[in-house]
This record gives sequence, structure tokens and C-alpha cells, in this order.
Amino acid sequence: MRTIDEQGYHFEEWLTPEAIAKDVQQVADIISADYKEKEPLFVVVLNGAFVFASDLLRALKDVRCEVTFIRVSSYYGMRTTGQLQFIVPLQQVVENRDVVIVEDIVDTGLTIHQLKAHLRGLGASSVKVATMLFKPEKLEYDDAKPDYIGHEISEEFVIGYGLDFDGFERNLDAIYKVKE
Repeated sequence: MRTIDEQGYHFEEWLTPEAIAKDVQQVADIISADYKEKEPLFVVVLNGAFVFASDLLRALKDVRCEVTFIRVSSYYGMRTTGQLQFIVPLQQVVENRDVVIVEDIVDTGLTIHQLKAHLRGLGASSVKVATMLFKPEKLEYDDAKPDYIGHEISEEFVIGYGLDFDGFERNLDAIYKVKE
């Protein structure tokens, strides 16, 4: 089993590249069925979701779609600050569009809760959420439960496959969790 040391923490491989690919394909298949006759706008939350979004969008079948990006932040280190900051705001018109937010991980749901409200306020017809990882025990906002989930996880802190530790380790091809 591969391990990583980062800032005094030890991480062990939790999801292999093969397991990730399987999860991504399963999510893509469901989204493809749901949006086959539509033209959704995928709003990718930077920085963390770019790896998942890249694989997910390429795995879609028969879905004509647009992609745009938004950058928000609510974390410092391994903890949420509780405040959502818009670093790169949405530039795309979403009025009367079916929107799919693509996120790397949903835990408390703060980011998704606020983004969904923001997109609905801009006139989106529908807003759904696709995430690679979901921490159901940490969810604090009922409306933030993802519609498409690659994998559920408990409360471990994870890195890799777009997920970072203070900006580092996003480039790892697997997902690692803190080793106890």
C-alpha cells in the first residue's frame, strides 16, 4: 500500500486509480441517462474538482453540454472556516439552464448550499450536484446532499485526485486518507 507524508501527517492509499475510474464511470453513466435529451451546463468548482470533472466529462455518453468554472473557498488547512468566498465568480449565464455543479468532496454542505442558492437566484431551471466524495455524517444542509456520488467516506481527511493539503498533493492519481 502506498503512503504519503505531508506536513507531519501520514496518509495511506484509500482509493486506487482503478477504483476511482470505476466510480467516475458509474456517475457518468447515470448523468448521461438523466441529461441525454438536454444540454446541461457543468459548473466545475475549482481548484479541487478539476481532476474529477475532466474524467467525468470525458466519460459522458451522448450528452451535449457546456462547461464553466467557479472558484470558491471555505477551507484553511484541514478545517472549514464556515465562510464561502467567491474568488472567481461565475461568468456564464445560467438563466433557464439545467446546471450540474461538479465538486470534489461534499462534507458540511456549506459550499453546495450557498452555490445552489446563488444559481437559483440567477434563474437556473434546475441545479444538481455531482461529487467524487461525500461525507454524509458531516452534512449540515439538507439541500446540499449530492445527486450523483462517486464514493461515500467517513470523517477522514483525504488528499489526492484533486483534493489538496494547503494546495499540495492534488496531482496524486489515487486518494489517500490520514493514517491512524
